[in-house]
Amino acid sequence: MNSGEAASRPLPERLRPDGLDLFLGQPHLAAKIRSFMQAPRLPSLLFFGPPGCGKSTLALLLARASGRRYLRISAPEAGLQHLRRSLAGVEVLVLDELHRFSKAQQDFFLPLVESGELTLLATTTENPSFSVTRQLLSRLHVLRLRPLGRTELMELARRGAESLHITLEDPAREVLA
Repeated sequence: MNSGEAASRPLPERLRPDGLDLFLGQPHLAAKIRSFMQAPRLPSLLFFGPPGCGKSTLALLLARASGRRYLRISAPEAGLQHLRRSLAGVEVLVLDELHRFSKAQQDFFLPLVESGELTLLATTTENPSFSVTRQLLSRLHVLRLRPLGRTELMELARRGAESLHITLEDPAREVLA
């Protein structure tokens, strides 16, 4: 990708790490995520936490590390017909905002996950006990993510300023954090 293409991407996408070593936050999950990355088969997972804590980033890092063909899609933009067409040849699905699917739509994933035909890496900001069907929830490992702390937010502000080629002094980063 040339510098013009990189600059046209939204800042959050430019700051999204492409390796676990650059991932910020969630130290309570680090060992588990590393073990998933090294496992011969990735389990289906549900990342639950507040917006901006790294749910989608972790799902993408795991999908890439699996070495399998993956697809990332957001539930609000995909109906089941679109999903059926898009999943041909896909082994790992990164599905943002699972809670936006109805219970009937969530049932679509049951046979795929149960048979191992598809590894589902889903994200939600809603409490899974209320927003995900019990049947699907019983087939997913739930990882609860925490909000980023001040230290992580300060580092993110530093990286953002660097990406934008601007100087951001510590007091300004403090305000942003």
